[in-house]
Parts: sequence; C-alpha cells; structure tokens
Amino acid sequence: MPGLTANGIQIEYETLGDPKAQPLLLIMGLGAQLITWDDGFCRALVDRGFYVVRYDNRDSGLSDKMDAAGPADVMGAYAGNAKPAYTLDDLADDAVGVLDALGIPAAHIVGASMGGFIAQLVAINHPDRTLSLTSIMSGPGGEDEVAPTPEASVVLVRDPGSTREEVVASGLEARRILGGIDNPFDVENERKKIIRAYDRSNYRQGFGRQFVAILAAKSRVPALRKLTVPTLVVHGIDDPLVPLENGRRTAAAVPGARLIELEGTGHNVPERHWNLVADSIAETARRASPVSG
Repeated sequence: MPGLTANGIQIEYETLGDPKAQPLLLIMGLGAQLITWDDGFCRALVDRGFYVVRYDNRDSGLSDKMDAAGPADVMGAYAGNAKPAYTLDDLADDAVGVLDALGIPAAHIVGASMGGFIAQLVAINHPDRTLSLTSIMSGPGGEDEVAPTPEASVVLVRDPGSTREEVVASGLEARRILGGIDNPFDVENERKKIIRAYDRSNYRQGFGRQFVAILAAKSRVPALRKLTVPTLVVHGIDDPLVPLENGRRTAAAVPGARLIELEGTGHNVPERHWNLVADSIAETARRASPVSG
C-alpha cells in the first residue's frame, strides 16, 4: 500500500475503484486500521459509483506513530485532567490532508466510531471539503455523549496481553462483547480479522493517545446544528460501547439528518447490513451539491 504526506506526517492509504467516480473517504475508529473497513463493504461502495479512499489514522496501522509524545495518561483523562498529544480536530485535519495529497477537492465523508467523531469534525471545520456526512456507531462527544456500559468500558482499559495468542484471545472476547452478547458472532471470521490486523501492526501506545483525544473532546452538538450537508447516521440498536442514544442525539442535532437503527447489531456493521448501509450512503450522496469549479 502507498503512503502520502498529510498535515506534516506520513499516512498509509489505499484507493479502490475508478478515480473519476465520486470520491468517498473512509475514516476508521479507535486503535483500528484501514483494513478494519471490510473489503466486501468497500467493494459494495465501489459498486455504487464511489472512488473509495481508506487510510490509517496517525498512531495506528502503518501511518506515523507519535512516539515522541510518550505514553498516554488515560486514568488522568478519566479524572478530568486530559492532556492529549493531539486532538480530534488534528485527526480531522489529517483527513483533509489526505484529500489534499490526492488532489481531491471535496469528498463524501464516512466515519465509524472515533472515525465518526472525526468525520463530524471534517464537516464542521472543513465544510467546503465535505459533500455529505455519514456517522456510523458514533456520537456527539463531550457532555452530550452517553457512556459505554460497564462491560464495554472494561474492554477499553484492560490489558490485551503481550503475545500474539493473548491479543487474539482478548480481541475475540472484546468483539463478542461489543457486538452484543446475544447477537450472531462468527468466531473464525473474527479471529481471521484480528490476526490480519495484528500481523500488519500491533501498537497499543497509539490506542491510548487516541483514547485520550476522545476523552478530551467537547460536545459537537452546537456545531452539528449548523451543518448543511446531507447527513446519514447509522447505529446498532445493541451497541454497548457507544449506546444507541448517541446516534439519536447526533441525528437530532443535524438538520435533516436521516437515522438508521440496525437490529441485532452492536458496535459493528455486520455483513448482513452492508447493502443497506451502502445503499443509504449512496442515497445520501445523491442529495449532495456537486463540486464547484
């Protein structure tokens, strides 16, 4: 996969589809990599007429690591004394830097989980670069964010282990919890995803720094109320990490936003929903104003 310079750092990225098609930027969440966007879901977007760009956020995957910032003080952030190495706004600037490096004047912005926070900030801070916004399993941030369930909160702070086997076992348990305990769970498929991600990049320090950036963020509700781009909000009904009320609050804040609530779904987008979500993103894109100039 190629790399580019965005916002002063090296970012790993991948493109799929026809460069002449509508550009769509995928932004992934906390500690996740570009490959966390399932290949099949990306192909579904390409099939609907998009030129898909996915990338690793700073401090994850194969993009630059912010080692000079040192370890994150997650407990201090929980106590209200967050000292982030960078902010979610910085991560939104990274996203726009990816567009700059690829010569894309504006794109449909799609983010999941922390990537949804970032996508919202791209739309808020860079409205001229945003054709439409899709916020998946995300929320409004700050004092307007509904906290995870106790079980999901433990997933965020527990040690995943140091060996490959420990990380895979911990990851499986985390995915089972976050997907909703009573929802379908394909153990072998999830195991393959975790192994693929581990073998590509295993970097827990970056997870901590990204997490503190989330904990330091303020509510985006006042800014979301001013958005004018077509907006889609997608959320799993059984999401324990970013409970459903967060999606409802996000959709309620953005004028004209459409909300889709996915049954039998937690903090994930299962394959059985890919076509629905891809169709909904395409429908949202059709309501966007064309790029001027």
